Amino acid sequence: QVQLVESGGGLVQAGGSLRLSCAASGAFFSINAMGWYRQAPGKQREVVAAISSGGTTNYADSVKGRFTVSRDNAENTVYLQMNSLKPEDSAVYYCNARARRFRFSSEYDYWGQGSQVTVSS
Repeated sequence: QVQLVESGGGLVQAGGSLRLSCAASGAFFSINAMGWYRQAPGKQREVVAAISSGGTTNYADSVKGRFTVSRDNAENTVYLQMNSLKPEDSAVYYCNARARRFRFSSEYDYWGQGSQVTVSS
């Protein structure tokens, strides 16, 4: 199994910054893409940012230029630096990792426990 443990998040004023971290542990052969999703009340979960094992990044249009995703492959950890936060960024943020448990097994998606981010106006 792959466990993802998130840290960070909290309450911040508009224009402020927060950093989320997510560490993967457990038994797995490899981790491919890692990333962050968010879900606001009454809305569907949406992708925020993703990063491949090689470092290629992708961002939702709504966060481009404000959020930065990065990863430490040696530590199996992914980060989300969030700057210039807006009230509409308020949501529960979930870490995601696509991992392969064994060399020739299929990849599966694993999820963190979720971190509340609240941006006050």
